[in-house]
Amino acid sequence: MEQQEKTLIVIAGPTGVGKTATAIELAEELGAEIISADSRQVFREIPIGTAAPTAEEQARVRHHFVGTKSITDYYSAAEFETDVLRLLPNLFASNDYAVMCGGSMLYVDAVCKGIDQMPTIGTDVREKVLRQYRECGIECIVAQLELLDPDYLRIVDVRNEKRLLHALEICLQAGVPYSSLRTGQVKPRPFAIVKFGFDMEREQLFSRINRRVDAMIEAGLVDEARSTYELRHLNSLNTVGFKEMHAWMNGEMDFDTARERIKKNTRVYAKRQLTWYRKDPEMTWLHPCGAVQAILARLKKQEQKNIGLNRPNIGEFL
Repeated sequence: MEQQEKTLIVIAGPTGVGKTATAIELAEELGAEIISADSRQVFREIPIGTAAPTAEEQARVRHHFVGTKSITDYYSAAEFETDVLRLLPNLFASNDYAVMCGGSMLYVDAVCKGIDQMPTIGTDVREKVLRQYRECGIECIVAQLELLDPDYLRIVDVRNEKRLLHALEICLQAGVPYSSLRTGQVKPRPFAIVKFGFDMEREQLFSRINRRVDAMIEAGLVDEARSTYELRHLNSLNTVGFKEMHAWMNGEMDFDTARERIKKNTRVYAKRQLTWYRKDPEMTWLHPCGAVQAILARLKKQEQKNIGLNRPNIGEFL
């Protein structure tokens, strides 16, 4: 009998929309495991500020790439692509499905489309760029990119400091413009990919985001930020929540302002995520309410197209 094609189910969308809860419910229905596509949940020291799955949630379904790195470790979308492609054959050995859930756009694209091979950044180059950033600010990084890679500077979001730093690192390490190494070619994958994007009315989404920030603070975000304060220069902490908390601790703003700034910046990030994912024609959009049944229905239709293949009947879940 013809071998069954395996399927990676992708659940993407803006922060705070309810991806994690749905992914867990779906994975339980399918007996599958979850791959976290979140560039910050990978760091073990900051579970509250990154809204990482709780111990109880991870006990329900096994999660991969949650709390596996330290904030002092370097980790990139390229490494994530390599790690996930190495893991998937093991997951597919016992199940036709795996669920990838997360809102880090580059991480999702790295697995689904692949990213261009880039040189490994040496410690000396990384420290040099970081030192320049700390001493001169992002303006210094932009000025160097204007000289080394003006083409990339024209298309990059100049508010995204992480991308600017990474681009400069590549330019210095490779000795050529970062843009010259970006082909944009989609890499073939030996498994099917089905993508689902979650969205809801803006007022509802923003209300959920605001409540989640309050819940994070109640759960101990301040203590988490205080414990990482001395390492605030690290790229892993250059993220919403910690930047504002550290600014408050620096005396740059009062606590109430920091809290409201976290909410605002999270809402801005959510809109940016939606803009990115809306450009993907392969994305099927759902409201998280009732999404599990909708996804199972979609998989059942896919199963029916594969007549004669040895796929477990998922219709029993509907």
